[in-house]
Amino acid sequence: MALEGDEEKAGQHSDEARTGDGTAAQAVDPKVAAAVAAAEAAAPASGETVRIDSWIWSVRLVKTRSIGSAACRGGHVRINGERVKPAHSVRVGDEVRLRHEGRERIVVVKRLIRKRVGAPVAAQCYIDNSPPPPPREAVAPLGIRDRGAGRPTKRDRRELERLQGLGGRPDER
Repeated sequence: MALEGDEEKAGQHSDEARTGDGTAAQAVDPKVAAAVAAAEAAAPASGETVRIDSWIWSVRLVKTRSIGSAACRGGHVRINGERVKPAHSVRVGDEVRLRHEGRERIVVVKRLIRKRVGAPVAAQCYIDNSPPPPPREAVAPLGIRDRGAGRPTKRDRRELERLQGLGGRPDER
């Protein structure tokens, strides 16, 4: 009879997997599980290091590795407050500050990976402490003309240049 009760309990948790200590773990989406497995495979072996330009590219903070390398050379990447070169090694627990596209990203390294992975998996490799981006309406585009409005007149062009701060003649009002 005790076996029947155990079978009923097992039937109740058919969508949950049991861990080694007997606790129930939530079922994971197979696609995410496969992506996490790929990230684990992309992790360096024990004792190996990962370059900072490669890491910020693989966790999708920059679009290409060359952009990450250029950001390091330009002084836009700091690890624990120090400016670093592209070949600097990153470790778990390091705070990485990246100025890119007019925004500062502050992340803490949770996992080292070498290869670029999907966005959901990449987000698991760091803790994002970045300030929230400014609201879209706060960043108003300057000098956008209506479609089909035609070529701007000389007066329109000077007004656009004045709004954009490109200058022009100082005696113009």
